[in-house]
Amino acid sequence: MSVKRLNTPITGNARSLRPGAALALGVGLLLGGCDTLSSLNPFDRPEVYKPEVKDEVPADKLYNEGLARLQNGDSDGAAKRFEEIDKSAPFSPYAKRGMIMTAYTNFQAQKYDEAITASKRFIAQNPQSPDAAYAQYILAMSYFNQIPDATRDQERTGLALQAMQELLDRYPKSEYVLDIKEKMLMARDQLAAKEMNAGRFYLEKRNYTGAVNRFRTVITQYQTTRHVEEALMRLTEAYMALGITNEAQTAAAVLGHNFPDSPWYKDSYVLLESGGLQPREDRYSYISKAFNGFTRTLIGLTGG
Repeated sequence: MSVKRLNTPITGNARSLRPGAALALGVGLLLGGCDTLSSLNPFDRPEVYKPEVKDEVPADKLYNEGLARLQNGDSDGAAKRFEEIDKSAPFSPYAKRGMIMTAYTNFQAQKYDEAITASKRFIAQNPQSPDAAYAQYILAMSYFNQIPDATRDQERTGLALQAMQELLDRYPKSEYVLDIKEKMLMARDQLAAKEMNAGRFYLEKRNYTGAVNRFRTVITQYQTTRHVEEALMRLTEAYMALGITNEAQTAAAVLGHNFPDSPWYKDSYVLLESGGLQPREDRYSYISKAFNGFTRTLIGLTGG
C-alpha cells in the first residue's frame, strides 16, 4: 500500500353534541361500521410481501470501485465502498484492506471522528497486522489535526499525545516514528502555551501563587518547548513579588546557565539587579533539580 503523509380535525363544536346523540352515534359505528373498520385494518388484505433482492457486489469489485472513486477525488463515495466490504464480505481477504482504507479515506476527507473510529476498530481486530502501525498513525494524526489554538480546551491535544506515545511504544521501528516525534514536540508546545496563558493572566491579576503553579508546570513537564525560557523568567518575576528571593535567584541562574543568550535571561538579570540581587542557583530547589541532565530539544533545533 502506498502511504501518504498525513501532511456533522375534528372540526365543529364538540359541545353541540348531546350525550344521547353521541352515544347513539357510537353504537351505530360499532354495529354498522364493520366495513369501515375492516378498511382500516392493514392486515385484513390478501397482499403478498415481495422482498427486494439485491445482488451482492463482490468484495474485490467494491474495493476497486473505492480506489477508483478515491483517485477521482470522491472521498465520500470511496469510503462507502470500502465500508460495504466489511458488511457484505467480512471474512474476505479484502475486509482488512477495506477497513484500513476506510480510515485513510475519511482522514483525507477531514472526517476525523470517522477516521478515528475506523482506525481503532482495525487496531482492535488486527493488532499484529503489518498495517496496524499505519492505523495507529492515522489515529494519532486525526487527533493532531484537531488541536485547537492555545486559548481553548486542549483535550484533543492530550488525546493526540496519548495516541502518538502508543505508536512509539507498540511500533518503535515503524517508518512513522520520526514524524510522530516531531508532532509530539508540537503538541507539547501547545500544552505549554496553554499553561503560559494562564500564568500570565494570574501574574497580571497579582495572583502570584497561581502564576507560579502554572510556570512551574511548564519547566517541569514541558522543558523541551519554546516556552521554557519565558517560564523561568516569569518565575523570577513572581518569586520576587512574593519575596521568595532564593527561588527567584535560582530561576534566573538556571535560565542563564541553559540559555545564556536568551533575552529572557537579560530581563531576569535586570529584575534581580533592581532588588540588589544576583542570579544564584540553589541546588536543592525544584527548579534546579528539574534541569539536571537537561538537553534542549526544540522543533527543528537540537542543542545542549
